[in-house]
This record gives sequence, structure tokens and C-alpha cells, in this order.
Amino acid sequence: MIEGIAGIVIWTENVERLSSFYRHKLRLQPHTIRSDFVAFKWGDMRLSIGKHQHVKGESRDSYRIMINLLTTDIMKTYEKLRLSNVEFIRPPEQEHWGGWVSTFSDPDGNILQLLAQPD
Repeated sequence: MIEGIAGIVIWTENVERLSSFYRHKLRLQPHTIRSDFVAFKWGDMRLSIGKHQHVKGESRDSYRIMINLLTTDIMKTYEKLRLSNVEFIRPPEQEHWGGWVSTFSDPDGNILQLLAQPD
């Protein structure tokens, strides 16, 4: 049976541009770097950026899949990213279930969210 998520791959035609965003804006540390693939490791999980021959340009349906990035201090993380010129679609707002969410996009137009669990 399925036991969890091993990782997520974001396919692009420009690995350098997209991986640079994740390295320099989001401050993720690469685990593996190749010319056509970069993997960032968090514990047992990986977020990877890879070149794919069938992917061209920006995401055409950027809201189809969202990656939630967990943070304990959403306001501080939001301000740091905003000051690094990350383009936010939604500032931090508390959800009806008690957690906080803030939404932004990467250079390919993929949508990501900061997520702070309720106390």
C-alpha cells in the first residue's frame, strides 16, 4: 500500500531559473545538482526541479496543484520572502479551521502556499 509521499517533482524547461528561485528566494538547500535536475531534501522527502521535454513555458493551469510549505511563523516568513521580491497572490490570512495561509507563485507560474498549523 501507499505509505506516504516520497517527493514532488516540478517539471520545467528552464531548470537554472526555477532552481535558482527555490535556492535563493526560498533558501532551500540542494541535495543533488545536475544540469537538468536539482533535488532539495527535507528529511525523507524531496522537492525536485527537472527539465522535461514536454514542458514549455509557464504553467497553463497554475491552480491545479498547490504545494504547501510548512512554517511556524507565517508573518516572518511572508515578510522575508516579500522583501526578496517573491510575488504574493494572497497575504497571510487565518482560515476558518484556525491555521494561516499565504499564497505565491514561482517563476514558472506554479502556485505555492505558506501554511501555519493552528496552535
